[in-house]
Amino acid sequence: MTDNAKFWDKHAKGYAKSRVKNMAAYQTTLDRSKAHLSPEDQVLEIGCGTGTTALKLANSVAGITGTDISANMIDIAQDKARAEGVENVTFFQADLFDKRLTPGSFDAILAYNVLHLLADTPVALDRIQTLLKPKGRLICKTPCLGEMNIFIRALVPVLMKLGLAPSPVQSFKKAALEDHIAKAGFEIVETGLYPAPASFFIVARQP
Repeated sequence: MTDNAKFWDKHAKGYAKSRVKNMAAYQTTLDRSKAHLSPEDQVLEIGCGTGTTALKLANSVAGITGTDISANMIDIAQDKARAEGVENVTFFQADLFDKRLTPGSFDAILAYNVLHLLADTPVALDRIQTLLKPKGRLICKTPCLGEMNIFIRALVPVLMKLGLAPSPVQSFKKAALEDHIAKAGFEIVETGLYPAPASFFIVARQP
């Protein structure tokens, strides 16, 4: 088990109980995501956490596969799916490079609050591209720490050293994140800030 998996296992129960800090921004993220999904889509969510977002989007698509590196997060997500009677969502523990994720299988890949936690962004985006079908969509929202105030930027390394934040945490700026996605071969079709100034929503499409 990786250190990050251990971190999220430890915090899974607290994460599940935490409330969305900005419900209006979260609802906008859901609405804009749905605008780029269709009832025939097979969707992958990486870093699905305890499954809340996957379950909210389930009635907009044919099926969702939710993955997370934390077994405890996945256990909670599976319990939620059973409790809500949602049958077109499957949750299992996996990272982005798990061999059970078959190339060319997904119409859309969701990555909410996860790209900044991956060690190698270009490699991750290349893998995402291989998993998508032609014209498939990447729908992501990423905290761009490089756009936040200096106190937050200074606090994150301290929290990592104390074991209170996962590691690594990348300090993106919006332009740099867009550049990574474009260099991976995606066409960016929509962006937004939900909430502003640094929670950066991007929809990008395969050629």
